[in-house]
Amino acid sequence: MELLFSSLWLAVMAWLIARAFQQRGLLPRLERAAPPDRKRAPRISVIVPARDEEANIGACVGSLLAQDYPRDRLHVVVVDDHSADATAAIVDDLARSHSHITLLRSPPLPPRWTGKAHACAVGAQAAPDCEWLCFIDADVTAVPSALSSAVHAAAGRSLDLLSLMPRQELQSVAERLILPCGLILLSFLQDLRRSQARSGREVSATGQFMLVRRAAYDAVGGHAAVCSKICEDLEFARRLKQSGHAVLLMGGDTMLATRMYTGWGTLWPGLAKNLVDTFGGPAATLAVALAAVILAWAAYLLPLFDLLALCGGIDGALPALMLALAGSAAAIGLHVAAAFHFRIPFWYGFIFPLGYTVGAVMALDSVRRRLSGRVVWKGRIYS
Repeated sequence: MELLFSSLWLAVMAWLIARAFQQRGLLPRLERAAPPDRKRAPRISVIVPARDEEANIGACVGSLLAQDYPRDRLHVVVVDDHSADATAAIVDDLARSHSHITLLRSPPLPPRWTGKAHACAVGAQAAPDCEWLCFIDADVTAVPSALSSAVHAAAGRSLDLLSLMPRQELQSVAERLILPCGLILLSFLQDLRRSQARSGREVSATGQFMLVRRAAYDAVGGHAAVCSKICEDLEFARRLKQSGHAVLLMGGDTMLATRMYTGWGTLWPGLAKNLVDTFGGPAATLAVALAAVILAWAAYLLPLFDLLALCGGIDGALPALMLALAGSAAAIGLHVAAAFHFRIPFWYGFIFPLGYTVGAVMALDSVRRRLSGRVVWKGRIYS
């Protein structure tokens, strides 16, 4: 029995790691491109929805001001979504000295709308004469060539929506423990071969950076079409693709950086509101959480059980132990490599079972919140 379980464990780990590497190869990286000629550069409106982002908004807008894209073809619109902090004041100070920045105050939130979808819609309405809309989160910063490179890639690939995945800046224990495990789990689960294809129902996208053709945006109804969705970014990308538009997710880690959360107080509610949508419903979320916890702890418990069997003189225990150790070494090595990738201390790669366990509790909370009919985010309650 020990030999059977250990063989299965090694086979599962080999398959998961091979799948993760295969998925990585299907995510093209955005390469740096020179700024376009001013006369031929399309007009871009960059829309930044912001609610209580005083810690981030200055760096975000500052990085947009430093873009090498032709200045007279670029306009930045920050939509203040009823912030209770200094977000609006910071942007207002920047707008006084930079004519291509506009600060908009979001009107009262209409019934059934989520705050971010409404703020994005307000920003899009204020930019009727542009050829591209770029929606970027307030916690994202961009290198000077980011917009030029994104427009070049979108035009060269004939895309209607280009979404970029930023580099994650992880500073607190909560971020370092949970986010690498979550992103590794997604790399196992998602089928990028299908979601990155030009046709089909599956789609991959992140709302942290979305560059969309204005004509395509209007054709599918803009954010009004996904006004009540918690994951409005993914739903909007799916709506575009299912309408026949070209959608692509690319790696933008050399162009963009983000720190989405600052600790447990923001990470837990931020992830709990999205996990049910990310994993495809309550039942699938619970199944994924359970499987992740079992496999994570197997990396340490299975070799231990085989060692005890060996000490007890059970036949086949030694080869079972060797197989179990090989599978566990692969699992631990994967997470240590992830720790180096995310530029966090390597020892986080050894305590990953704790990350999946806490993540499973978070998934349970996400299901509880969704079944209760209430999702709470940034002081608002959505039904």
